Formats: sequence, structure tokens, C-alpha cells
Amino acid sequence: MAKVKAKKAYFCQNCGAQYAKWMGQCSSCNNWNTLVEEVLVKTEEKAWKTNEPSNSKASKALTLNDITVDNEIRIRTYDGEFDRVLGGGIVPGAVILLGGEPGIGKSTLTLQIALKLPYKTLYVSGEESQRQIKMRAERLSQEKSNCLILTETKTQHIFKQIVATTPDIVVIDSIQTLHTDFIESAAGSISQIRACTAELIKFAKETNTPVILIGHITKDGNIAGPKILEHMVDTVLQFEGDRNYTYRILRALKNRFGSTAELGIYEMQHNGLREVTNPSEILISNKSEDLSGTTIAATLEGMRPLLIEIQALVSTAVYGTPQRSTTGFNAKRLNMLLAVLEKRAGFRLGAKDVFLNITGGIKIEDPALDLAVVAAILSSNEDCPIPPKYCFAAEVGLVGEVRPVNRVEQRILEAEKLGFEAIFIAGNNKLGKRDFGIRVLLINKIEELVEALFS
Repeated sequence: MAKVKAKKAYFCQNCGAQYAKWMGQCSSCNNWNTLVEEVLVKTEEKAWKTNEPSNSKASKALTLNDITVDNEIRIRTYDGEFDRVLGGGIVPGAVILLGGEPGIGKSTLTLQIALKLPYKTLYVSGEESQRQIKMRAERLSQEKSNCLILTETKTQHIFKQIVATTPDIVVIDSIQTLHTDFIESAAGSISQIRACTAELIKFAKETNTPVILIGHITKDGNIAGPKILEHMVDTVLQFEGDRNYTYRILRALKNRFGSTAELGIYEMQHNGLREVTNPSEILISNKSEDLSGTTIAATLEGMRPLLIEIQALVSTAVYGTPQRSTTGFNAKRLNMLLAVLEKRAGFRLGAKDVFLNITGGIKIEDPALDLAVVAAILSSNEDCPIPPKYCFAAEVGLVGEVRPVNRVEQRILEAEKLGFEAIFIAGNNKLGKRDFGIRVLLINKIEELVEALFS
């Protein structure tokens, strides 16, 4: 029997730093009253053992010229949006952490991917029974599958099943429910999450088996557990969206094997998540008549061009203090654009309420939305609708100048593909191609936009 030595330690609930005694302030993250006592048990055994001999040689330092690089092999998940965000598929041996709000669809997404895979997949759930997972799988309409379902929370039992079944991919739902016998603390604590994740990472790297971890998030929007958890894994994905809407967005916050600028869009339906291959069509509403305060902006999320609808409402402030409210757009940037319109274009908006909304329940940080936002505000203020086949892609500066944005040709081609007639861009944008099937209107100042739309 292994010798067991009990030990107490204090862990910061914010960053995961360990201390031998209690302190009022964590010296790592400078937060107060975040240290919690946990009991540790150190043993010579581990949940996952390596077959590496004890006399193995240490690694040798090599120059860059001596290092050989092979083509990276990726595992396709047959989910186009998921593969897009990962950079082409799952890298063997990668550890992927998927976070999101409760009820947003994390378990549905991972189970749907596990059922689609032609490889043997072990789906480990610490939150649902096997019957519940079976009912959800039937709702997803997946008949054939190589997916094995295991309901377990102890890592020792999970690794026994892994050895017995030898899966090609392992899914853990969720990492906060796992616990190991080698640490005497509750499941979900800092030490348990760190120890369980370390064992799964060790298993993934030694066997070259990908592991997908589902992680809960706190009310602040951060993944529950120590911040070091996000540093330990290879990829951190965020699954987000408003539960009042049917659309979900998958973002890569960290990706060692690809870009973090990619975006995946899904639509939640009764039979699971549907991939949205052309998000511009769902983000633009089909109106029966022209209404003021509505414009279309050509934006980019990663390598994907999107055309989204922006709605603005300008009305007289009833209570004396004007309101500024935004949904999906930066409120500080809206205040800046209103100040530019007040100072440079002469519009008196200081005594009016301004409400701005990006349809579809998504949040965009692209500066190219500025011109569309300005046009929507002016349209609502003048009560003059903008032609529905016009779109905008430019940044607005503090002196009222219209500034160019990157990859404008890709935005123009997306607008042309969707049947738009004209697009407003900055006058000093460099265009390599001139024969577009859409009118490209070049403007340099806000005054030129006002004259072109409302003269």
C-alpha cells in the first residue's frame, strides 16, 4: 500500500496560486480574501501511469536547422464550423477546453460531434445518466455511431475504461465534476480541477489521443477554476449567444494550432445545432417596407465576411437626461460617434435619446461598423429611410474623416454576392480590382455621407 502523507495548503480561487499559510491578499493576482484551505494527499501513485523506463535519457537541445517539421495531420470532425474554428480539424494529442453559459448548448455540441465522428469516441459525463444521454442522442437523429457513453466522475475509473476501450477521442463533460482520490477536496475545487486536468493532459500527450473538456463559467464570464487551466490546455473555445435567440457563436480565445480570429455560427433547433454556412442571410431581416434607422454593415469575423443589420432609434429625451443604450456595440464608441456628429456635422443630438441594436444577438467589435452606425443614427434622426440595397464599411475618426479598413475587397465581394447595389467605403482605400459588379462610392468626410444620403 502506498504511503500517504496529508498536507494542507491554501489556494487562490482566482488564479490558483498555492500558499503554505493563509494570507489576506494573493501576491499573484492582488485579489483580497480569495485564499481557501484545501487538504492534499501526496502519494507515489498516479491516475495515469506512463510506460517510460526509469533510465530514460533527457531531451537534447537542437538548433532550428536540425529540427524536422512534418505536415500536421488533423482529425476532421465532419462539422464544418467546428473545424473552421480549430483551423482545419482536431490535432492528435490536443487538449481542447470548451466554455459557455449554462444551457447554451455545450453538451449538445460535443455530443453531436462525438456522434458524427467515424472514430471510436468515449463520451464521459459527470452530470447526466446514460439514459439521459441516450434520449438526447435520439433527439439529434444520429442512428449509427461509434460513441461509447460512460457516466463517471472519478479519474481512476475513467482511465480504467480508457485502457479497456482504447478510444480515439475522449470527451469530458465537465471538468468541474471530476475528482481524484489523491487529493482530499471537493470536486470543482482549485486543486481537484488542476490535478484532474494535469492527468488528462499527460494521457493526451503520451497516447496522442485528443481530449475535449467542457468547462463551466462563472457569473463574470470566465471559465470556473484557476486561470492556469486555460494556460495548460492547447485550445480554449467560447460558446456564446443569447438564449432568447436561436443563434450560437463559437469563438477561439486561444489556439496553439491555428488562428484565434475564426468564428463558427450555429442555429439551435429542436433536433440539435445546425451549421450556418451563410450567416449574412440570417443576420439581415426581410422587410416588407423601407423603414428609417436601419442600415447594413459589411464586417469581418476572422476570415469570414458578414453583412449585418444595424438599427438605431433617435427620439427626444422626455426626462431631461438623454439615454444612450447599445446592444452588441461598444457604448463608449457610440458616445464618440455622437460627439463627432455634434461637433463636425452640426447635428444636435445632445438632448435626444439614442438606442442602437445589432440584430441577431451577436456582438461585433469591428471599427468598420462606424459608418453604418452613423448612417443609421442620421436616418432615424431625419426620419428618412436609406435604400435597402446600400451597405457601409468604413471607420470614422474624431475629426469627422472616413478612414479605410482592412480587406475591403473581400467585403465588397460579399455585398456583391448578396445582391447589393452600392457600398460606401473610405476614399483612400486601395483597391486592386476596379470592375466590381456593385457601385463603390468613395467618401472622405461625414459631410459627404450626409449629402449623398439625404440631399
